[in-house]
Amino acid sequence: MPDDTQDLISGGHLVAKALKAEGVDRIYTLCGGHIIDIYDGCVDEGIEVVDVRHEQVAAHAADGYARITGKPGCAVVTAGPGTTDAVTGVANAFRAESPMLLIGGQGALTQHKMGSLQDLPHVDMMNPITKFAATVPDTARAADMVSMAFRECFHGAPGPSFLEIPRDVLDAKVPAGKARVPQEGAYRASTRSAGDPEAVEKLADLLVHAEKPAILLGSQVWTTRGTESAIELVRALNIPAYMNGAGRGTLPPGDPHHFQLSRRYAFSGADIIVIVGTPFDFRMGYGKRLSPDATVVQIDLDYRTVGKNRDIDLGIVGDAGLVLKSVTEAASGRINGGASRRKEWLDELRAAEQTALEKRLPNLRSDASPIHPYRLVSEINDFLTEDSIYIGDGGDIVTFSGQVVQPKSPGHWMDPGPLGTLGVGVPFVLAAKQARPDKEVVALFGDGAFSLTGWDFETLVRYNLPFVGIVGNNSSMNQIRYGQAAKYGKDRDRVGNTLGDVHYDKFAQMLGGYGEEVRDPADIGPALRRARESGKPSLINVWVDPDAYAPGTMNQTMYK
Repeated sequence: MPDDTQDLISGGHLVAKALKAEGVDRIYTLCGGHIIDIYDGCVDEGIEVVDVRHEQVAAHAADGYARITGKPGCAVVTAGPGTTDAVTGVANAFRAESPMLLIGGQGALTQHKMGSLQDLPHVDMMNPITKFAATVPDTARAADMVSMAFRECFHGAPGPSFLEIPRDVLDAKVPAGKARVPQEGAYRASTRSAGDPEAVEKLADLLVHAEKPAILLGSQVWTTRGTESAIELVRALNIPAYMNGAGRGTLPPGDPHHFQLSRRYAFSGADIIVIVGTPFDFRMGYGKRLSPDATVVQIDLDYRTVGKNRDIDLGIVGDAGLVLKSVTEAASGRINGGASRRKEWLDELRAAEQTALEKRLPNLRSDASPIHPYRLVSEINDFLTEDSIYIGDGGDIVTFSGQVVQPKSPGHWMDPGPLGTLGVGVPFVLAAKQARPDKEVVALFGDGAFSLTGWDFETLVRYNLPFVGIVGNNSSMNQIRYGQAAKYGKDRDRVGNTLGDVHYDKFAQMLGGYGEEVRDPADIGPALRRARESGKPSLINVWVDPDAYAPGTMNQTMYK
């Protein structure tokens, strides 16, 4: 009889072929018996298997990889606790609109509902926090469903998908001819829409005639790689630009249209406000921070986001880069008549920026010990180069940095996003440094935030991924501590939020990295430079004043 074994292919190898077709060059994982056939397939397809110490780290790294590269990230975890450990990372990607696929193991279909090892209803748990969640029911469908999941990641605003693959489905082999393996570039259509042409024309007309316009460039400007279109618009029409989330760095510091500290002033006095790729969520006061007298325009990839929580005058659903490019083109020939009128408005906002800066200047240059957090983040901002990817992972200390740290290039700012997930720092470093080894990675951690996923510092050492890490250490969950003091009095500000005085510099050294302790603000800059020069993963443990709170912390509505 002829030997047909060469024509057989396993579920895990089909999964790897589908990952290859999507352009996935590495998976983040923590090993488990349910999923090892995927590893075997990845070896054959030339896909790197990056193993971490906690599944939350794997999911966060897949999220971070997607943000850096623009390609979907992928994490592979085992069943039961492996999948539940990854839930936080998937949820964070969901709120941050980050395209990633989580593949989870599952008990054998032949043991369905029998109580097999690590059996849980994963799909039911993942449905509310993904754009697509399903079980692969048959080995021949494995590659097809992986590609289906990736396709769903890009429906509307991007987001995560989830697939569980039962162990017997994954390990079984089927004739290769019976399995559909979608080919690269042949199973997804372009999602890039330039928006309704009539709405684009209307927005162009509004901006040309505006006296005091303002624009907020949100994360979708980077998601859609619309940086150049955004820059062209604000420069051609002479519009002051504010940036948040991954949109930070769209314009470099010092650019005449780059504004940061006068946003509330601008949104209170503008006659037209354009919100790009940012929902009216808590960060925007649910839309209430915009002047009720302003004409408000919202541009977003997701129809459901436009006009949610606040009425708008004009909504455009589409790709941020293409929409902004279309608006600039529609305004061409009429630009000079509108742009020249706005010089006084920009001068007014620049004066407001200077006033805000001078107010905090004493703290930015403070020589106090314990170190004022403003001094720390000011030193970090001075330390960054055009090639530094900045990652913020923490509560109060990262809130300080949001007002001071200015990335010098597009795509060089990473934070959790609107879920506010602590613990993204180390996995984001892992993803960023692997995706862009040519870039310097600088990460600021709160001491509480670092503790959540800090053991994967060892993963960074193991993979030889140097970065400059800073722990703003006040031995507290200080953002919550402020709220407790505000609500219950200072005699109850230390309930459930106080941490030990941990020497994270020694932790880094123990794991084979570089570590230094800083207590004098004059030593911050030299310590950062030594960390850079060490060529190792590093942690600079900076003791900061536990009684200094960021304005953003003190202004949070939950503490009022």
